[in-house]
Amino acid sequence: MSSIGPFQRLLVVCTGNICRSPVGEALLQRKLAHCRVASAGLGALVGEGVEPRARRLAEADGLDVNGHVARQLDAAMVREADLVLVMSESQRLAIAERYPTATGKVMRFGHWLGPGGTDVPDPYRGSDELFASVHAHLVQAADGWARRLAPGTS
Repeated sequence: MSSIGPFQRLLVVCTGNICRSPVGEALLQRKLAHCRVASAGLGALVGEGVEPRARRLAEADGLDVNGHVARQLDAAMVREADLVLVMSESQRLAIAERYPTATGKVMRFGHWLGPGGTDVPDPYRGSDELFASVHAHLVQAADGWARRLAPGTS
């Protein structure tokens, strides 16, 4: 069992908690088995499962997201997380505004994708191609986090 330092509790955040963050959660949990990974939404579609196209792409990648139930981000979740990963700079700023003490532990999920990182676009109500592109971004971003948080995995 390898140590990953101070990052034992990860929280992945998107808007509705039905497309990006549950898939990001599942990807990180698979790669960082020693962590507790959860997800939530800034404007969650509370009680909903993973969006069908996102679920199909996740399942094709060997992920099980069937038990996911969308939940709204709250102060306790942010406080308990060692690292909060958001999908966009605007989400990072929104969390910083709502929870100023958490600012230092909020980063973009796509932080390691290219110089300066990148946002992961919201595919909700988008095309199948957009969902596939977003899924590929999530996989690459999760790999980047796994390499940094648990070297030797990925």
